[in-house]
Amino acid sequence: MAAVGDEDNGASDGGECHDLKSILAGDERDFLIHNNGDQVKIANLEGKTVGLYFSASWCPPCRGFTPKLIETYGELSSEGKDFEVVFVSGDRDEDSFNGYFSKMPWLAIPFSDSKARDRLDELFKVRGIPHLVILGARGEVLNEKGVPAVREYGSEGYPFTPEKINKLKEDEEAAKREQTLQTVLVSPSRDYLISNDGNKQVSVSELEGKIVCLYFTINGMKPCDEFTLVLGKIYRKLKERGESFEVVMVSLDDEESSFKGGFATMPWLAIPFQDKSCGKLVRYFELRTVPTLVVLGADGKTLHSNIAEVVEEHGEEAWEGFPFSQDKMDMLAEKAKAKLEAQTLESLLVSGELDYVIGKDGVKVPVSELIGKNILLYFSAKWCGPCRAFLPKLVEEYNKIKEKDSAFELVFVSSDRDQNSFEDFFSGMPWLALPFGDERKKTLSRLFKIRGIPSLVAIGPTGKTVTTDARHLLMIHGADAYPFTEERIKELEDQIEEMAKGWPEKLKHELHEEHELVLTRCGEYGCDGCNGLGGKWSYRCTECNFDLHPRCALVENREKGGEEHSEEQGKTKEGYVCDGDVCRKA
Repeated sequence: MAAVGDEDNGASDGGECHDLKSILAGDERDFLIHNNGDQVKIANLEGKTVGLYFSASWCPPCRGFTPKLIETYGELSSEGKDFEVVFVSGDRDEDSFNGYFSKMPWLAIPFSDSKARDRLDELFKVRGIPHLVILGARGEVLNEKGVPAVREYGSEGYPFTPEKINKLKEDEEAAKREQTLQTVLVSPSRDYLISNDGNKQVSVSELEGKIVCLYFTINGMKPCDEFTLVLGKIYRKLKERGESFEVVMVSLDDEESSFKGGFATMPWLAIPFQDKSCGKLVRYFELRTVPTLVVLGADGKTLHSNIAEVVEEHGEEAWEGFPFSQDKMDMLAEKAKAKLEAQTLESLLVSGELDYVIGKDGVKVPVSELIGKNILLYFSAKWCGPCRAFLPKLVEEYNKIKEKDSAFELVFVSSDRDQNSFEDFFSGMPWLALPFGDERKKTLSRLFKIRGIPSLVAIGPTGKTVTTDARHLLMIHGADAYPFTEERIKELEDQIEEMAKGWPEKLKHELHEEHELVLTRCGEYGCDGCNGLGGKWSYRCTECNFDLHPRCALVENREKGGEEHSEEQGKTKEGYVCDGDVCRKA
């Protein structure tokens, strides 16, 4: 595509009306095409609302958004709305264009007319794709933020003007103020939920007066599947006690087979697969992650926006928090606090007959031999790229710490997928491990709220948790961070502050003449001067994401280097980088 602009700019033309023929036609072309090659005169678009869809097959966010736009287009067509979409391709070649366009039910500018496509890029300042410009019946720009409007509201947002979208948002806020179980779970076309017993319909009215949990999940996703097992135990416990309680699954599955497979294992109700209300509920409850467990009180009002973390922390014992009132939640918090204060190494690493860790060749090492030592629990896996990259650093710092304190030990807690991967990864580690597939791994992950790997948890000689952020401290301070206590880290921080005394707060450097570099406290970074890793202090330009080691910044007449190191990283198409929902000009 041509030079492009950020999709979040406002209307680019201040209300100017565009003549569709003049902006969509080519030098000798007054038509657009269907994916079967049929030609449609541009004049046929007069009086219609038109969406100019800037997209490309190489762009993952575009491929993710296109099905939603197809769905919206189909619904508006069936309702008889005067709405048309024109595909403005950014594909590399005609074969890619044809393959992508073959799935689209709307019109397109021929791929061969690159001049017209480039002109539209420039006219609407398109710097990120997918990008959807909505033009009104007179050719006026109604909305240049068409992508989020369609993604969030679908056909309900038509004609996608800011006024219409704002009205929908205001209606949602009003609905929250007057929220009931009916307003949350009933849609214009459905007043029931389904059970996994042959898709039997259950009226929403049967849930009135109950505590209802909305369970947002993606079946087949490991964290969700593990959460489902725990939630199932809580559900059955509360049902056995005769509590007025129900769970409703809000599935975010893409495939019906995943929905059916997951739902078959669940004892509760669900909103039907791909019901439109699922997407609305995601927006309504401002979903940020899955699994999410929203609690609705007996009056239908929201008690808690997400207690998934509470369930993960307490496991099946979380049923004791029912009906999830504030006093019950406080009780669970006090229970967790008391458990933390009573924590010992045995309570962490001993479970029934599992009272050992292993060394090389599977040699069992009793947990009792680790008592009184400083321990690091290392959550990692071979399949994880960041884990493989971190391992050499960890081995280096481990050996340095062992030189200072031979009693120090580290225990590998594996998330590997199979025994062979575990053994292969563990073979490069000079420390101990939990056996592969050990049940203690789940307990430890839940206790320390491990959300990502690699992760390091430091345990002191008394068995108490010192920090769950030992990896970060190790990356900044290396082995000097040992034993990772607050006192030790404060001592290091004071040393760092002392280190920078006398350094200039700002400076200009020949490697980055555009802006001043500012002395900045930071974590690990890559130096754009020598390409080495740095930490603690950087001379940084935040505007350009440029860093120099203090030693590189303060030494004069050094050779230039590293400026072109990252130019080709992460590109999907030449000149573009895909980031989240948008592929942008690099």
